[in-house]
Amino acid sequence: MTDNARDISVAEMNPEQLPVAEHELHGWTHFAGLYAGEHVAATEFVIGATFVALGASTQDILIGLLVGNVLAILSWTLITTPIAVQTRLSLYTYLHKIAGDSMSDLYNWANVLIFSVISSAMITVSCTAVRLLLGIPAQLQWYPTDALFVVVVLVVGMIVVLVAMYGFNAVAEFSSLCGPWLVVMFVSGALVLFPAVSDAVLGRPQLNGFADFITIGDRSIWTGVNSDGKPGIGLLEVIGFAWAANTITHFGLIDMALLRYAKRPIYGLCTSAGMLFGHYIAWIAAGIMGAGTAVLMKSTIVELDPGDVAYRALGLSGYVIVIIAGWTTANANLYRAGLAAQAIFYNHSRMRVTFAVGVVTVAIACFPFVYKQILPLLTYAGLLVVPVGAIVFAEHFLFPRVSLTRYWAKYKGLTYSTPAIASWAAGLVFGFGLNYLQVMSFFYLFLPTWVFTIVVYTFMASRYGARESYPAEEATERERNQAIKEFQLEQARSRNALVYDDSTLTRVLRVVKWLALAATLILALVVMFGSSDMDAYEGNAAIFYPWGFVLTIVYFASAYWVLQRTKKLNQAST
Repeated sequence: MTDNARDISVAEMNPEQLPVAEHELHGWTHFAGLYAGEHVAATEFVIGATFVALGASTQDILIGLLVGNVLAILSWTLITTPIAVQTRLSLYTYLHKIAGDSMSDLYNWANVLIFSVISSAMITVSCTAVRLLLGIPAQLQWYPTDALFVVVVLVVGMIVVLVAMYGFNAVAEFSSLCGPWLVVMFVSGALVLFPAVSDAVLGRPQLNGFADFITIGDRSIWTGVNSDGKPGIGLLEVIGFAWAANTITHFGLIDMALLRYAKRPIYGLCTSAGMLFGHYIAWIAAGIMGAGTAVLMKSTIVELDPGDVAYRALGLSGYVIVIIAGWTTANANLYRAGLAAQAIFYNHSRMRVTFAVGVVTVAIACFPFVYKQILPLLTYAGLLVVPVGAIVFAEHFLFPRVSLTRYWAKYKGLTYSTPAIASWAAGLVFGFGLNYLQVMSFFYLFLPTWVFTIVVYTFMASRYGARESYPAEEATERERNQAIKEFQLEQARSRNALVYDDSTLTRVLRVVKWLALAATLILALVVMFGSSDMDAYEGNAAIFYPWGFVLTIVYFASAYWVLQRTKKLNQAST
């Protein structure tokens, strides 16, 4: 094969099936923004209320969520990101190299279903805000009961589909734009509503110290008693919930699709922007906002939807936060669903496949029951994919250390890997069997399931061909990888360097967007700490609500200008 022939064969390959090129890698700020945008999301309203309904105590929430989310960050950093950076492949493509067509197709179909449903749930959550704006009644049935609600879902959903169609850059840009604002608004919402909760519990809106916060939490928010009046979950359950909430993306390795663009493995720590600001601060803030809304509406937290809570906490900005928070999560998950589908229909472009998956996703989003079942879905989805993550982990990290051959199934020309499929099935039986027998807390089942699958797959693969040597096939693989590198280097040479817009107007607008966020937070702090009585509280809140919305407009207008100006300059330079 000539060098030219090799280049042509590589050029004709689908770009999504190739390792990410060096010139396509992103810095840490992309990933901080991406994870902040995805994990400071509409689900936080649901999950924050769930901890209240499950009866966690205040101390268990503060400590347990911190420990569990740190464990999740370490899982991304030590497991997912190194594999993603070393291979530069999505899990879907890498799994195909390891286990062949049959296993990959089955797994990809499972992921298309999982991520489509997650995306549809987030679209529905976004629509709870639009529902309030248009006066549409609450959708309490499993099916839509208002035609206008269906129209809203179609409009909101297709925006998500369009963003996801344009790939990683579009998803990262959208999340980077929304991430900082989402963090500030979640914190602000909790600050604004906490005096109302304090007045209901202590008879005064102001706190005299941290002890008052704990007292209010124990009496009115995280009471240690669940919605049935029984003792609630404890510290270990809270830690396990926080760690297991994203097993599908870290132990399950789904986030290889995003982290393959990272320059270094240490960028896995950027997930802390989502875990600490999202799954820690936002879950706590959502619990406070839910409790405050319940006090003001004389209701219970389990009877409220995200739109109700956000509007009571943030006024008009509440509509925006629910819509944006739903979009950012839906975008990333629909992007993942599109990648999984494209790995199946590899003769079609990812954009076309993502559009087709998106249409189905939007149709599912018309049924309100989906978002209300998001927590069971995430939990079971994690247990479903963790065995596959274990198989990939074993082949990538363990095989070279125990003298087994990576990609042995590919080298043997297998389209059906018995060890992979059998190990996945065994892992599922093992994990769900432990759950059925109630041997341990469900939230920790992914750990023994992961270890069990690694052992089974390593043993079976060694019997089916992984112990053999494949020198000719390995040489061909090296030649192919070299051809890909040469092709991508040629592409990089034809690209111009990125242009940074340093004009006076753009610099001013960069400052303006951060000042808008700072001013929003200051106004919320005034409501929280400057309200000596309820009259003062109502006056401060009356200032926060309209100005918070104005500052939201200022932030997005200035941030969007900066983003678009930089994009136009770079497009003009190419």
